[in-house]
Amino acid sequence: MAGDGSWISTAADVFSSVGTVGAFAVGMVLLRKEHRREEHSDDERRRGQAVMVSAWLEPHRDGNGVQQLAFHVHNASGMPIYEVSLSNQAPGAADDSEAEFIGLVPPGQTVRRPAPREWARSYFSPEPVEVEFLDSGGVLWRRDEQGLLTEVQRSGA
Repeated sequence: MAGDGSWISTAADVFSSVGTVGAFAVGMVLLRKEHRREEHSDDERRRGQAVMVSAWLEPHRDGNGVQQLAFHVHNASGMPIYEVSLSNQAPGAADDSEAEFIGLVPPGQTVRRPAPREWARSYFSPEPVEVEFLDSGGVLWRRDEQGLLTEVQRSGA
């Protein structure tokens, strides 16, 4: 009979060990899942202001009522954006044109700048343009003509 007790005790120890290892494994899986969720949440917060910035090209009437083609930069966020610049390269032109520097765009506002005359030749309807800017956290962003938003690594940083 003494042998039966030792077998039961050994089985209980093995079962307990397997349960402990299983609980540890489940805990690690849940920890990794939570870590990924927090990373995603941090990324969403980091991009929060940048996703609210857009730029496009469309006609606009100036103060004299004359219609002209203009770049529009809209900041729908609650904080200003800084060092805003637009690609000034007309469609089909060489890649040596300079950017249109706007500077600051206040929260909730749209800033307009006249577009170069070359843009009028290929203009058909409102279209997005590439914009680059610093958010209020000092992160540099670029939104391309297709609307893709990417963080830009600054040289020397």
